[in-house]
Amino acid sequence: CRPTSSSFAPGPARAAAATSPAPPPPPPPPLVRSLPSPTLPGLHLPCPDAHKGWLFKWTNYLKGYQRRWFVLSNGLLSYYRTQAEMAHTCRGTIPLATAHIEVGDTCHFVLTSGGRSYHLKATSEGECQRWVSALQQAKANATLLMHHSDDSGDETPVPQEERALTQGVLKTLANKLEDLGTCNELIGKHGAALQRSLSDLEDLRGAPDSTDKVKAVNERATLFRITSNAMINACRDFLDVAESHSRRWQKTLHYEREQRHHLEETIEQLAKQHNSLERAWRENPASYAGVERTQEGDTSDENEEAEFFDAVEDSPSFITTPGLLGHAIHIHVCYQMFALSFWDLQDTTGTNQTQLRRTRRSRIPDKPNYSLNLWSIMKNCIGKDLSKIPMPVNFNEPLSMLQRLTEDLEYSELLDRAARCGSSLEQMCLVAAFSVSSYSTTVHRTAKPFNPLLGETYELDRLDEYGYRSISEQVSHHPPAAAHHVTSQRGWTLWQHITIDSKFRGKYISVMPLGNIHLQFHSSGNHYVWSKVTSTVHNIIVGKLWIDQSGDIDIVNTTTKDTCHLKFSPYSYFSREVPRKVTGVVEDKEGAAHYILSGTWDDKMESAKIVESSQGCGGSEGKQKTVYQTLQPKLLWKKYPLPDNAENMHFFSSLALTLNEPEEGVAPTDSRLRPDQRLMEVGLWDEAQANQALEEGEYLDRSQDIEGYLPAWFERRTDETTGESIYVYRGGYWEAKERQDWSQCPEIF
Repeated sequence: CRPTSSSFAPGPARAAAATSPAPPPPPPPPLVRSLPSPTLPGLHLPCPDAHKGWLFKWTNYLKGYQRRWFVLSNGLLSYYRTQAEMAHTCRGTIPLATAHIEVGDTCHFVLTSGGRSYHLKATSEGECQRWVSALQQAKANATLLMHHSDDSGDETPVPQEERALTQGVLKTLANKLEDLGTCNELIGKHGAALQRSLSDLEDLRGAPDSTDKVKAVNERATLFRITSNAMINACRDFLDVAESHSRRWQKTLHYEREQRHHLEETIEQLAKQHNSLERAWRENPASYAGVERTQEGDTSDENEEAEFFDAVEDSPSFITTPGLLGHAIHIHVCYQMFALSFWDLQDTTGTNQTQLRRTRRSRIPDKPNYSLNLWSIMKNCIGKDLSKIPMPVNFNEPLSMLQRLTEDLEYSELLDRAARCGSSLEQMCLVAAFSVSSYSTTVHRTAKPFNPLLGETYELDRLDEYGYRSISEQVSHHPPAAAHHVTSQRGWTLWQHITIDSKFRGKYISVMPLGNIHLQFHSSGNHYVWSKVTSTVHNIIVGKLWIDQSGDIDIVNTTTKDTCHLKFSPYSYFSREVPRKVTGVVEDKEGAAHYILSGTWDDKMESAKIVESSQGCGGSEGKQKTVYQTLQPKLLWKKYPLPDNAENMHFFSSLALTLNEPEEGVAPTDSRLRPDQRLMEVGLWDEAQANQALEEGEYLDRSQDIEGYLPAWFERRTDETTGESIYVYRGGYWEAKERQDWSQCPEIF
């Protein structure tokens, strides 16, 4: 069954953490005694101090004691939320060389280090005593190592925890070598003494004191044997330490090799994009004279460089790898030379068919600073459907709902990657990331789009840049409904029929999209269906407006019966969760979970393959949770940065800035030709308000809507998959555009 809740953390192996088994207890009891450190032996023979197990750590008065996995090794006490986190995420490390150990009643003990106290509790007194003994021995060994260490300093900017761990390993190895040297000297001395005793025994054979000589020889031999055994044990401990850290270093090396492989792929994409732009500039430099920068994603099927460099920022171990930057530069140069040679070859042979793409606009006029008395307008709208109320343009942004619907395609490269994916479960992960990415453009967009007029259309032709063409039409005005159809040359088709239901509740506005989104891939035939979540705009009357997305999305592959359940967590002031959090699980038709999805709807989404699942501890309601162990997460989607000066341009993304750009040859019903919307975009808000009588007239004529109105480009059908009645594309728009025959379009502007 689907897990009730899970927690996710980046790394090669991780697990959902179990909640605290009991309500927060009272503060830790007062300490009653202090334990002194044990006496150090004169000769420090190797004594492994590795110790691990579960302890309860005091966090705060709200959560009380929380169960953590503690590992004691090399003079350091580290703790993790789960055992799986040991490979990637350490929650804290306590150096025992300078720590003070105190024991209290009822299985409590406290470690004080660096001015901070850690209150810990074991499950039994025996377990508490074992931990205290192990900590004392580890403290003694760490203190001795510190006295024998050479604090020459390290100029390398390595993280404190990594530096402490490395220094601890080096000190341990140095100490083992010192023990081996001491044993070697003792063996030499005792061997020489044994040889002298044997010589004396030969000289005094038959003498009265021969018994004493034989006894002395036996003592020497016994001492020699003890010393030899000590040396063998020291060698064995030395080998164990080397092998244990060798496995860790091998895992680190394997991880760095994977990172290098990702780097090579990313640099290859970067080199291709760079040289494609350079070559385009060489062919026609005049068209690029006024362009400050190119739009992201215009020159490649996949925009992988954004994913890679953001992942580097989240991976300190990758940054600190010696020589990797030089290797990256070398790879970049090699791929750049290869790409240049390839394009030069294309030029010399005359087979290059690439056409210079159109330069899209990168800015619109700044938004005027108009004041507005919200309460005077909204006080009579409480509880009503906002689609039935003509709102002032001050509430709007200069885009129509049809254009906002088309804006969901901003990250269409996710669908391009999904179309090339051989596994239906991996394809599901990319489809889920695409469904989440459509909300990233709304994080700062609190204004409403223009309500489309009945028969209004909007086309978006991006065959040259992204390989798709999109057409949408307002097919109904009561209730308001829009139909949308997208066909891509890169192996997929998307269509949807969406009706918007909105309510004003006084403090907030809720917008509930009704209807399903359909996506089909051409090669595999996989057909995906999902719906949208509720959008809520808060602080309508008082305070700064902000938007939140909440609810669940169930994505179903109707072909293979695979499913993905996504949960959009609503924001709460008292919650400790990450704001705008999205989590999900990808399951096959048998209900077995294969991937964990995590991220935020305004930033990024990651997927992690599940390698093991188990039943964890019960929660506060007594429900049993499923704990997943996963591989290292992979970045599925990362939000593009907003253009410069976006805060003065309605927080539009790079794609949104181009949606209302004038185009030649579009239908006379296209949203680009709407007068009030165009006036608002250029900053003439007063004139736009006067022209909005066009929309108000449409509202007055609603009662006169013809029964059975037929849209120009869409027709009503019964969906075979869901059984619902939806509007689907009947075809003919692009053919009419080619002929410039718009005779079936109504006159609405």
